[in-house]
Amino acid sequence: MAVRFAPHRHRAREQHFISHYGQGKRTVATETILLVEDNPDDIELALLGFSRNNRQENGSHYYVIEVARNGEEALDFLFARGKFSDRPVGSNPNLILLDVNLPGISGLEVLQEIRSHRSYQHTPVVILTTSDETSDIIEGYNLGVNSYLQKPVSFNAFVELLQQIGQYWLKNNITPPKSALSALR
Repeated sequence: MAVRFAPHRHRAREQHFISHYGQGKRTVATETILLVEDNPDDIELALLGFSRNNRQENGSHYYVIEVARNGEEALDFLFARGKFSDRPVGSNPNLILLDVNLPGISGLEVLQEIRSHRSYQHTPVVILTTSDETSDIIEGYNLGVNSYLQKPVSFNAFVELLQQIGQYWLKNNITPPKSALSALR
């Protein structure tokens, strides 16, 4: 069952402002993160960590967090299948955080499926896991993961890592606009 962690569903909203040049509106994007994690404790810690880093000055959220609890659920969410068949096409997550050790379909199998579809070739995927197995690291990079991170043991270090992930992948990193990608298809 996917869990939604944010008070609103809109990816973009208008924000009113006043500047030296007068009044106006600007659109503020709300990014979506898909967290693929089977451990309820790690899900709770991640949601708590993200909640500490997910507020703009005006009180709104920078991003929405969707949670998939296994590989099959992640693929159903990503490809709008099964119980997610009503998910709007084109509302793909901006970042996927993926655990390697999932029941059933593994995180590496999910990664392979993601990278085999054109609509997710440019979506940043970060493996966030407890595994430090060399074979998992090599396989992850061979399958096209953008980053492989080991979960810290300390909650404060985990919160700091989540803040860095959000800052880099959703604020600093520039990805191709979806409109440009759809034109290439």
